[in-house]
Amino acid sequence: MYKACIFDLDGTLTDTLDSLTFSVNESLCEMKLPKITEEQCRMFVGNGARVLMEKALTAAGADPKERIEEAMEVYGRIFDANCTYHVIPYEGIREMLDTLKDAGVELAVLSNKPHKQAVHVVETIFGSGYFRQIRGQQEGIPRKPDPTAVLQIAEILHAKPEEVLYVGDSEVDVATGNAANMKTVGVTWGFRSREALRAAGAERIADRPEEIAAMACDPR
Repeated sequence: MYKACIFDLDGTLTDTLDSLTFSVNESLCEMKLPKITEEQCRMFVGNGARVLMEKALTAAGADPKERIEEAMEVYGRIFDANCTYHVIPYEGIREMLDTLKDAGVELAVLSNKPHKQAVHVVETIFGSGYFRQIRGQQEGIPRKPDPTAVLQIAEILHAKPEEVLYVGDSEVDVATGNAANMKTVGVTWGFRSREALRAAGAERIADRPEEIAAMACDPR
């Protein structure tokens, strides 16, 4: 059995696409720019808020070099007020987490979402104290796919990399887990396709949350 499972947040534990799309489009509207589509937003997320807004600005016909600082100020304010807008856990996630906790597996979250909002979303949806560690993007710590943060979390959980199952829904997550030498699982219910996860090098792919629990408790 693995000692710990570390999860991505957006697209893995929670369906946050409405929240992200709404916040991006409210920001673009305030900046007098056209909206992006939900499908565009789906493909823009994964690398943190700054990359998201750079891609959104480009799609809206603006020059990111000229307007990114303005966009980050506007988006930061709007997203802070709307980071739980329509956010729900994916079907089966709560049951999967309960199974892991009952089996004694330590749980943690690592997101490229800004740290304050990552903690707020997790604690609003799942309650406080559910996860041993919740980390979003923080000053001074490289964002995923750099493995620094995920390795720090593993150390806090007293787990070696080979004792950790890392779970995410994007190419960034696959690269993160692989860079940390952790068994890495890509999930198909999030923001990327099975084909994209395979191409990124996912060792395993899960179509339902209960498969994660089975993998964690029987790591063969």
